[in-house]
Amino acid sequence: MVNTNLSEKLVSRTCGTGKDLVLLHGWGMNSGVFEHFIPLLEQEFRVTTIDLPGFGENNHIVPFPYTVAALAEAIITSVPASSIIAGWSLGGLVAQYLTIHYPQHIGGLITIASTPRFAKGPCWPGINPELLAKFEAELAQDYKKTLERFLAIQAMGSKTARQDIKALKQSITAFPAPSVTALKAGLNLLSKEDLRPHIGRIYQPTLRIYGRLDSLVPTSGIDGICELQPQCDTVVLPHASHAPFISHPQQSADIVRQFAMAV
Repeated sequence: MVNTNLSEKLVSRTCGTGKDLVLLHGWGMNSGVFEHFIPLLEQEFRVTTIDLPGFGENNHIVPFPYTVAALAEAIITSVPASSIIAGWSLGGLVAQYLTIHYPQHIGGLITIASTPRFAKGPCWPGINPELLAKFEAELAQDYKKTLERFLAIQAMGSKTARQDIKALKQSITAFPAPSVTALKAGLNLLSKEDLRPHIGRIYQPTLRIYGRLDSLVPTSGIDGICELQPQCDTVVLPHASHAPFISHPQQSADIVRQFAMAV
């Protein structure tokens, strides 16, 4: 049964010591994706992972309507004050919203293979809306197969694509399956949510990490994002795709550490 009562606190996990760092996963995933990434950070940071509503251990909590605002409202109570919040893919969209609307609570922002708008549009590179619509239609038929296809696209272009997909599958299957309602609604967010008019209001230190081989968040969109948020820092991993913390964990951790320790 879907629970739309957001008074129920989300499940979160915390380990390590030091400055607070919160990790948010992407669409169709859960916090298991950070299984091998966290050990590279927990010596310097107190790392908190939160499954997005409808996913992982929070699969029974699905807000209605399922909006970025509702996700942020559900998550904020689990975010320690002055945290650096790092969001991957869809998690990056939520992290940006949190930073914009709860500025007093967020000390810094890191987006990993994320963007203020995922869908392709006029003068804006991104995911083809037809592809998102196809995924949405296929979800009703076989959500596991749809997730597998999405995993394959995320690793596309990486030299370690096969290993990356295997690692992602193994990590996320240790957690409960996602809510199909949340999967469908999450795709809708990727299709329609647009934070571009608002990211210029982000005053916290911001780092945006990209994979040069990423087909979902193409690097051709970097200039447009920098125009909207000129003060953000940008790093492109030349051999990474959509999941750089999986394909290049040590390099990604070093980049995150260097930024976060200076915030």
